[in-house]
Amino acid sequence: MPSLTPQYLFRQPNLPLAEAWATIDADDLVAVPLLGRVSAGMPIEACLDAGSVEVPTRMVRRNTYALKVCGNSMIDCNIFDGDVIIIERRESAENGETAVVMINDQEVTLKKLYIEKSGVRLQPANEAMPPIYLKNSDIQVLGLVMGVVRQPDLAA
Repeated sequence: MPSLTPQYLFRQPNLPLAEAWATIDADDLVAVPLLGRVSAGMPIEACLDAGSVEVPTRMVRRNTYALKVCGNSMIDCNIFDGDVIIIERRESAENGETAVVMINDQEVTLKKLYIEKSGVRLQPANEAMPPIYLKNSDIQVLGLVMGVVRQPDLAA
């Protein structure tokens, strides 16, 4: 039986989808800490796990970490349950950016963030799910999504 050699694909930005894929050599990967999981649905209690995930060096910035996604609220942004997202640690986000947000110092969620006159709207990228409205003082931005790592289902 032949051995399986890992294949790594990277979608190059600003190119048509049919032309955007490039392969990555295994020696162009770097390990980033996998700090736990984040809800793409209703906020969940913050948790930390130890571990790491290998990602292309071009996805890594100064303060980069990874989180495993639980839920389907971001499927219209191509972030699915089980994906690993690469996060750049930041304390602020611009309107419309996809951010990891802590709510009331205890729960975390992954949503598009919008600052409005009445407070903050955390908008899912799934029409079946409603937005979450909060006061500015109830949230803390933990980081912005820089990339997604998806493991193919080898059992299929």
